[in-house]
Amino acid sequence: MLKLEGRVALVTGASRGIGRAIAVRLAAQGAVVIAGARGTNAQATVDEIAAAGGRATAHALDITDAASVEAVVAATLAAHQRIDILVNNAGIAKDQLMLRMKRDDWDAVLNTNLTGAYTCVQAVLKTMVKQRAGRIISITSVVGQAGNAGQVNYAASKAGLIGFTKALALEVASRGITVNAVAPGLIDTDMTKGISEGAHEEWAAKIPLKRLGTPDDIASAVTFLASDEASYITGQVLAVNGGMYL
Repeated sequence: MLKLEGRVALVTGASRGIGRAIAVRLAAQGAVVIAGARGTNAQATVDEIAAAGGRATAHALDITDAASVEAVVAATLAAHQRIDILVNNAGIAKDQLMLRMKRDDWDAVLNTNLTGAYTCVQAVLKTMVKQRAGRIISITSVVGQAGNAGQVNYAASKAGLIGFTKALALEVASRGITVNAVAPGLIDTDMTKGISEGAHEEWAAKIPLKRLGTPDDIASAVTFLASDEASYITGQVLAVNGGMYL
């Protein structure tokens, strides 16, 4: 069991899928979870955590708006006086072939997936430096490692997160802060439920472990990196993809 009692964790994009699974898992290990998502969408996650005996608070959070991020961080510090774990999970995809890709779709994906992580890290980093402790974990993607046709914007944003992770890890290691990334493969979430059953089977057949991943698979990796068991791991990308990209 990876114990996180007394830790305060801010999870972005915590309303569903991978973000919700991460928030629930961190809370199950004893962390106080700040579940951020647009509007009131994170409340269902908080209700699930509370029903299991955990502690969590929902906050309206738009990671493309620095004022929104700073307000959530300020509220968290006022309530708990610390932030120990930041999980940069919120992200979007607007897929299109490069020749047809609109500039607005490029900007939206980069601003959310990459600049959003920058904004969140900037907001929490002074606190972690003062604490001389912290865990920053970003959700990248197998697409950021291997590429994928029709996802140039998404691949660029996720590859950017990998470089961001490595550079930041070098900057803050002396302050006791670790910075890592988790790279999911094809995960069974709401985003993939629109794929036909035949397509699911076709994709699964290409994965060495012969199945799609689950949000809990990603939550397990994040929880490990957030724990003391990973205290000597920084600047790394943990691939959770069933072997589809080695």
